[in-house]
Amino acid sequence: MWLFPLLATLVSAVFVAALARQWAQRRHLFQGLWTISLAMYALASFAMFLGLLDSWSAFELRFYWLFGAVLTVPYLAVGEAYLLIRNGKVLRVLMAALVIATVLSTWVILSAEVDPEALKGSLPLGKEVFGQGSMAYRLAQVFAYPAYLFVVAGSIWSVSKMRKSPEMRDRSAGTILIAVGATVVAIGSGVGAGMGQVWLFAISLAIGVGIMFGGFLRASGARRSSAPQNPGTLP
Repeated sequence: MWLFPLLATLVSAVFVAALARQWAQRRHLFQGLWTISLAMYALASFAMFLGLLDSWSAFELRFYWLFGAVLTVPYLAVGEAYLLIRNGKVLRVLMAALVIATVLSTWVILSAEVDPEALKGSLPLGKEVFGQGSMAYRLAQVFAYPAYLFVVAGSIWSVSKMRKSPEMRDRSAGTILIAVGATVVAIGSGVGAGMGQVWLFAISLAIGVGIMFGGFLRASGARRSSAPQNPGTLP
């Protein structure tokens, strides 16, 4: 099963490079945030690859939990917010919240106690490694779950607003693909971890990231094509 997290790592790395080039050229914040999100996804997938290849270490589990379970989706969500929201004050508040969440999560997870016995399984669960009542375990629910709901809600809102505008269809479709890919990963990881099905978790990482990156390319491509005609539409 280590092959699928490795595949997810490689696919993520290719798209991180592509998005980083776009961000360097155009300096759109959504591209920068997506680049960070995808880099985190790649790091988390690589940590899972190492854990499945051999036995999990405390460092690999912390690395996976911080970047995969907690922070990837919030960065994805705030990046989507920069595509869909035009209110500068709201965006500044979201960015400040993201920075605070990043600092807090890093400190909590790196300093949390880890149960070495829980690391012996092929797919250690956060509630067993950190403890069900620990803050390190709860951070995924506090940060990632609402961020995922925002991604889905933003996609629905996008479709409702853009469905009658032919020139907006690619951007809307790209946003939908991002939500679908995130859902594949969320379902695969949730069901896979809950039922102890490592194969489902591992495969969902590779399939989900492929769908999300297809959405990234379509949405960002639509943004480039529409910019000269209506440069003030998006931040």
